[in-house]
This record gives sequence, C-alpha cells and structure tokens, in this order.
Amino acid sequence: MSIRPAVRKSACTAGEADGVRIDAPLDGDDALRRVMCVEDDDDIRYILDFSLSQIGGYEVCAVGSGAEALQAAPGFRPDLVLLDVMMPQLSGPQTLQQLRQLPGMEGVPVVFLTAKAMPEQLEELLRHGATGVIVKPFDPVRLPQDIRMYWEHGRGPRG
Repeated sequence: MSIRPAVRKSACTAGEADGVRIDAPLDGDDALRRVMCVEDDDDIRYILDFSLSQIGGYEVCAVGSGAEALQAAPGFRPDLVLLDVMMPQLSGPQTLQQLRQLPGMEGVPVVFLTAKAMPEQLEELLRHGATGVIVKPFDPVRLPQDIRMYWEHGRGPRG
C-alpha cells in the first residue's frame, strides 16, 4: 500500500507543464528544460517526477513503460531521457534502441536507472549508447544536479 499523494498528471507535450514555467537560469535553446522519465514502478516514478519538477524546475514527462515513452517522445521532445533498465515488455536497452530511430531523438542523452551496480553491468549499459547510469536508490535532492552533469557531458553538437 502506498501512502504518497496522488501523482500530478505529467505534461508529455512540449510546453504543457500544468501551468509551471521553467525559470531556471538557462541559456537559449541549447538548455536542459524537458526531461522524460521512463519507470514502471509508480513510487519511483513519483519521486523522479517530484525531484525533477519541484527541486530541479524541469518540465517532466513521466511514463510507465517503453511503449508509452515511444508514443510520447515525439510530441514532448525531451532534452534528456531517464530510462529504467528492467521493465516488462520493452526493457530499457530495447526502448533506447527504438527511441534512437525516432526523428529528433538520435542525439538526445539517455541516462539509465538501475538497481544493478556491478561494474560489468554498468559498462554494458554504456555500450548500449547511454550517456550515463544512475544507480538506485538515488538521492532525489541531488538528482537534478546529476542529470545536468550527464546532459552537459552527453549533448554534444545538435542541429
């Protein structure tokens, strides 16, 4: 039984964030504003959404499966994707492979979320094309700072 408050409906269309405007110090169009979180566990998805929207000030699209991510990504146009590794139907690596085939998603940094922290497992995830890996449990207060670091490292030239 969960004791968390009801999850607010995440905005999965660019520009829709329940009326929240992103006012963090950002520079032009080349700034981290929109983060897509793909996590099948409702409680972890809530923590990700809360951490990134309320602490980090980002516009968040939080979805519960790889299929939902593939459907929402073109309209939301994320600047970064946080992607759970172990999900039913489409795993994180399978979802990443399909996300990369969507127009505009080829160069978007993807950071995997995983409970498995063995060095060889982390290296394998990076070989799948991830910019980085965040190990669960993570610090929700530090998460916005961590994803910014991965975004700055992984964005490269876009155009």
